[in-house]
Amino acid sequence: MTLSKTLQGLKRFTTCDIGDALVKLKQPYGGFLDGLHMYSPGAGTSIYGPAITVKMVETKSPGPSPPLHFADANKEGHIMYIQQPTGLPSACWGGLMSTRAQQLGALGVMVDGRMRDAQEHRDMNFPVFARGTAVLGSNTFTRASEIDVPLQFRGDLWIYPKDILVGDENGVVVVPPPLIQQVVELCQERFEIDEKTMEALRAGEPMGPTIQRLRK
Repeated sequence: MTLSKTLQGLKRFTTCDIGDALVKLKQPYGGFLDGLHMYSPGAGTSIYGPAITVKMVETKSPGPSPPLHFADANKEGHIMYIQQPTGLPSACWGGLMSTRAQQLGALGVMVDGRMRDAQEHRDMNFPVFARGTAVLGSNTFTRASEIDVPLQFRGDLWIYPKDILVGDENGVVVVPPPLIQQVVELCQERFEIDEKTMEALRAGEPMGPTIQRLRK
């Protein structure tokens, strides 16, 4: 089955469903990118797509720089994941960058760090997830160092280029492409169990015995 078809199957489920499936598959932390929250556009939004990764460093750090502005590295149907050094007071993503990303057909951006211009992103209906906000721009604080390189999120949890990023109002998860089909199957199985559980609870059955009966 092609990636596009399995990705369509994944789109039936939330980050909560997918995270639970990844835990069963022993993916580190269930693929959960803890601390990243949706800032734009709001409830009801969900995005699913392959990652373009960007490593940010402090401006004076030695090392390479990409030949183009990292916002220009966005691609149609992709989601940019940006990793910013911790502890900085500045944002590394703003309204101008979302404007460029949207023009290139990007599905959204996820910032392991800070963003700004929250209302501008909402006005253009462009999905932005981040760890926090700031009033300061990149300016003299950070610069892009590398594009499309593996980035360590926490422990054994990494984000690789082309990994599938999923974001909604619950949070963000990352799914390695080889696991997508198994994730879809586990999510469907759990969905059917949850439907039966919900039906039983609405009929007045107690939580404990219902869980024991249906979620063995």
